[in-house]
Amino acid sequence: MAKVYGNKDADLTALKGQTLAVIGYGNQGRGQALNFRDSGVNVIIGLRKGGKSWKTAKADGFKVFEVADAVKNASIVHILIPDELQKSVYDESIKKNLTKGSTLMFSHGFNIHFGWIKPPKNVDVVMVAPKGPGVLVRKTYEDGFGTPALIAVHQDYTGKAKAKVLALAKALGATRAGVIETTFKEETETDLFGEQVDLCGGLTELIKNSFATLVEAGYQPEIAYFETLHEVKLITDLIQKGGIEYMWTCVSNTAEYGGRTRGKRIITPQTKKEMSKILKEIQTGKFAKEWMNENKKGKPILNKARADGPNEPIEKVGGRLRKLFVQAKT
Repeated sequence: MAKVYGNKDADLTALKGQTLAVIGYGNQGRGQALNFRDSGVNVIIGLRKGGKSWKTAKADGFKVFEVADAVKNASIVHILIPDELQKSVYDESIKKNLTKGSTLMFSHGFNIHFGWIKPPKNVDVVMVAPKGPGVLVRKTYEDGFGTPALIAVHQDYTGKAKAKVLALAKALGATRAGVIETTFKEETETDLFGEQVDLCGGLTELIKNSFATLVEAGYQPEIAYFETLHEVKLITDLIQKGGIEYMWTCVSNTAEYGGRTRGKRIITPQTKKEMSKILKEIQTGKFAKEWMNENKKGKPILNKARADGPNEPIEKVGGRLRKLFVQAKT
């Protein structure tokens, strides 16, 4: 049984006298930086000069530096730029400016676990990975609660890394909701698996194929949209609130019987075998290499998918319906 760390397990005095440089000011960067600052941490921002994020961070009242200068002025360096950019930025601007005994921090273990970034031996390497997007990390903090998170210590040079990472989780607001300790390996592999098989990949393909099945059978696309996409949130909200069995108590007996008896015909043993293959690709680093090579080539596969996506029938139908919903409200 995993231990859940709360507020009483973390002491913000572990961050006394520390300066935290947040590298990146996107979704996670902005939300996390604001939370850290509101918890009393001295936060500076490291960015490419002249970009949109630079202006946003300045407008939010932060001292903003180019990445190399931010690292030089910090004792904790929190890398919150996209996975595919981290290695080049680290090699160019971070590595040579880290000081002995400083802390290198991440919210996803991808680059450390797969060896794209190899930190020096004389720094702590830690992770605080909130289980939600940056806007939610910020909103739940402002609401007086927080977003649950995972923490990990990959390298403990100072002997104080665990206390420091718990303090960082508390400053983020995560210990209000609960924090579980993991490893960079476990966080990275399970996160990638969840994204690919369930949350992002599997779910969207299930929705698109169920929508297509109804439309091809002659049903109105608008009705198909409601039944296969719109109501997904209603069901996932119930599952998140109380678990799968709780969800079953909230739907009709007809829906429960049909779901319990037919669901296994959709997600079959063959589907589970394919899940295992995907997990193996993640564990062996095959996916990581594929993704980094995709970036080196200019993201041709991803760019094509992004170009094709808006032309999917379900996207066009959904766009029309969402506009009608807005008009109906007014």
